[in-house]
Amino acid sequence: MVEQSAYEDRILRSLRRIIRAVDLHSRAIESQYGLTGPQLVCLRVIGTEGPLTPSALARHVDLSQATVTGIIGRLVKRQYVSRRRNARDRRRVTLSLLPAGRDLLREAPSPLQTRFAEQLAALPPENQLVISTMLEQIVRMMGAEDIEADPVLVAGSTDSVDVLGSVAVVGSPEPADPLLDDLEPDPSATH
Repeated sequence: MVEQSAYEDRILRSLRRIIRAVDLHSRAIESQYGLTGPQLVCLRVIGTEGPLTPSALARHVDLSQATVTGIIGRLVKRQYVSRRRNARDRRRVTLSLLPAGRDLLREAPSPLQTRFAEQLAALPPENQLVISTMLEQIVRMMGAEDIEADPVLVAGSTDSVDVLGSVAVVGSPEPADPLLDDLEPDPSATH
């Protein structure tokens, strides 16, 4: 029978490997492409789902609206994404992929999260349940139940890197934050 400390060492080593894999992958993407993991995930969703609103993007990537707003600002600034205001409803903003964003997506590797999700989905449901249950137990054992975490595999906090404020104040025709000053009217909308 294996000693208890041997199991402890194996578990701690596995946890450390997971943390390192996420950290190394995040650093490699950021170093090579200048994007954080959440920025790449958002860019991929905008590219695959077509034009969509910031709130729809937030739902797709399961991040807060504030976090997504910061990410959008950075993607717009780097000319990977455009933001357009609807001509009829100036509060409505649509996000679209620009050619530079399309080019970057062709080059950039799939996020670690995407590969992990695909491999996890290939497991039988009972294995997924065991993994989920054991990880939740580890979270409880570490006293981390109250720590908020977005369901995105990145090193560090998504909020500390990407929060810049809300997209627009409801009822206000003007942008609520200076990142929206670059908005163009949506040419497909009619008056």
